[in-house]
Amino acid sequence: MAYTTAQPFVRQAWALAEKQHWVITRRQLLDLGFSDPAIRHRIAKGRLHPTWRGVYAVGRPRLGRHGLWMAAVLACGPQAFLSDESAGALLEVVPANDGPVDVSVRSARCPRARAGIRIHRRRGMTDADVIRHLGIPVTSPALTLLDLAPSLGRNQLERAIGEADKHDLIDPETLRQELERFAGRPGIATLRETLDRHTFTLTDSELERRFLPLARQAGLPAPLTQHHLNGFRVDFYWPGLGLVVETDGLRYHRTASQQAKDRQRDQAHAAAGLTPLRFTRSQVRFEPDRVRSVLKAVAARL
Repeated sequence: MAYTTAQPFVRQAWALAEKQHWVITRRQLLDLGFSDPAIRHRIAKGRLHPTWRGVYAVGRPRLGRHGLWMAAVLACGPQAFLSDESAGALLEVVPANDGPVDVSVRSARCPRARAGIRIHRRRGMTDADVIRHLGIPVTSPALTLLDLAPSLGRNQLERAIGEADKHDLIDPETLRQELERFAGRPGIATLRETLDRHTFTLTDSELERRFLPLARQAGLPAPLTQHHLNGFRVDFYWPGLGLVVETDGLRYHRTASQQAKDRQRDQAHAAAGLTPLRFTRSQVRFEPDRVRSVLKAVAARL
């Protein structure tokens, strides 16, 4: 016996599956008006392909990575979301692996185990801790990095923070602020320690207090500070030497557009016959010997 379903239902199901990376749940099909026989008929005809219990791939049995992640989340219920290594892979802050899909739930009752899914029970979650990325519920960038911190080496963690910044998911200073909500959580000390070297905040006055003694020790006279020059406000300017020194901001790895703006500034100063020099704020704070030696060498040449 053939089972048919009104075409509007079919179109709605197709549209929903497309938004969900070509997966759909039995409950969603029933809510759209499909009957149990109609669902079984489509399974028999190869239009629906069971993945996990109550979740189907639409059209073809093999799912892409995003479809697999979405199916795993749907299989664990409406309070489920991608987390840990799988969240990091979805957000592209760590490479994807072929292991089980990490899914967290914040319901009172944890769903039963499913092959290929690693289920985590989460308490104390807020709505701000879960976002949608490419349509998939996932832990926020801050929480994802915190979850990853205990299992990553220092270089890997730095790279993950940099990738989050590069993809405009979260910048290091905002990450530092958000960590205040997670006091006492595993990984927070490691993440804060990694951030400390790169995301400290220096006001203009604090920067001058740290940088100007280095310039004096290198034999330079007092510069003009926050001076407008060639259409830009520069951090430090020595008119007698024709030297401009800029300090980079808080971005962990500056985006391509920001790097382009920095180059435009430097090029404008060079075109005017000046020598532009750039230090990171991290260098000013943590590598004073290097800053002094570079300033001394450049000043001697000028």
